[in-house]
Amino acid sequence: MRIRSGIRYRFRVCAAVGGMLLVTGCAGERSVPAEDEAAHERSHIAGMAAHHICAGVFVVGRDYERSVDEVVAQDIRRFPLFNWQDDFEYGVNFETRTASVSAADFGTRSAEYNGDQGCTILPADLDDVTYEPQVVERLIPDPDATAWPTGDVGAYHDPPPPEVDMEALEAALDWTMAQSEHNTRALVVIYAGKVLGERYAPGFTRNTPQISWSQGKSIASALVGAAIQAGHLDAGLDDPVPVPEWQGDDDPRREIRIRDILNMSSGLDFLNLGLADSLSWTHANEHFQIYFEGIDVFEHAIDQPMDTLPGAIFRYRNSDPLTANRIVRHAAEARGEDWLTYPQRILFDRIGARNYVLETDAWGNFIISGYDYGSAWDWARFGLLHLWDGVWPTPDGGSDRILPEGWVDFVSTPAPGAEALQYGGLFWLNRGGSLPRAPEDAYWAAGFMGQYTAIIPSYDLVIVRLGPSPGDTGAYLSDIIGEVTDAIER
Repeated sequence: MRIRSGIRYRFRVCAAVGGMLLVTGCAGERSVPAEDEAAHERSHIAGMAAHHICAGVFVVGRDYERSVDEVVAQDIRRFPLFNWQDDFEYGVNFETRTASVSAADFGTRSAEYNGDQGCTILPADLDDVTYEPQVVERLIPDPDATAWPTGDVGAYHDPPPPEVDMEALEAALDWTMAQSEHNTRALVVIYAGKVLGERYAPGFTRNTPQISWSQGKSIASALVGAAIQAGHLDAGLDDPVPVPEWQGDDDPRREIRIRDILNMSSGLDFLNLGLADSLSWTHANEHFQIYFEGIDVFEHAIDQPMDTLPGAIFRYRNSDPLTANRIVRHAAEARGEDWLTYPQRILFDRIGARNYVLETDAWGNFIISGYDYGSAWDWARFGLLHLWDGVWPTPDGGSDRILPEGWVDFVSTPAPGAEALQYGGLFWLNRGGSLPRAPEDAYWAAGFMGQYTAIIPSYDLVIVRLGPSPGDTGAYLSDIIGEVTDAIER
């Protein structure tokens, strides 16, 4: 396939000239005074901070007044990437369940807590979300009376398997928690289908929802698979992505397949500047804009031109998992399903996961590429679903195929455009040896600041690690896996 003549290219030239910031293609062409642009950037920093304060208090569950300062100190101020400003004023209104961050040059940015939809950054022109928040009832049997893995009864090995050196395993867990610079708050090792060991920081438990960041991308992948398996999404991996806005005769985006967006290889031009670039907190940073600006994230994802062929190059971009989630939303709503409860019904209920919170924008779209919260045992169950090829053992002794046959093979196979063999279907892979101490078949859901759910089929292992780490989390994960696998005699 060749790129048709109708393709649009973006060229970004951003520079300060004569006290004005000239931006071409970064956020739509504009010229604004540099001081106004600085206020916009500070507003964006405050928007993300307001979200984190809101979620840290209400979603994670620190719902007492002194927790506000704790969240700012422990989850924001200590990490330079969040760019906290000393002149920011902040607070939480426990009656309206909103968090705000203010300064003289930009005013106030707010985030609102909406129960099971978590916290939403409010756009400047809105004082509330535009949808009706829903209670997401967990239709799961009583975990205290239901067998593992759907329930909690019999979750632990008793006695431990003879091939496991428990002294070495306990030492591995202790070593992981002792690396204080990494701020590990939860660590769970699942071996041969059951919990082999776990550790939690003070104030956190196996059921505490924690920000999981881009681990949510792997949830987006699973939701596509579950919707296909259930017959709700009438498409396969090699079918074009059913986005109506892409179907014009001269629109090259109509050639993008579902496989391509799950391989993070759509070819969409969606700039990712990280959080250390001089333009990180401007609209130029399309990838991170969804985390600091109150925008419709689904429309932001699909309203992008292409700059390369679909499937040709793996590029880490939020546009692709957000597009994947958008097509599931449209498919679910076409069937009359309630979107806000759909992930719980189609996926989480079926594996006994009861603490996930998928946060939304002001229009009810899940920001599933980063603003998602899950507990250690939620993620352990999610990992087991993939370890078991998408089939879940039910409490009645039967089985439930949740993901299509062959789906796990797809997500754990390198994308054609991933030259280092490091990425599959919204999962990271060790096929290229990026984790030296991990087996080659390891693959994992990964989130910013070291959120990991690693699946290691050759060892029958799932390892979950949660907590905000500022360090080299790849090397840390490699060592965690190495220490654990060293304790198991194959």
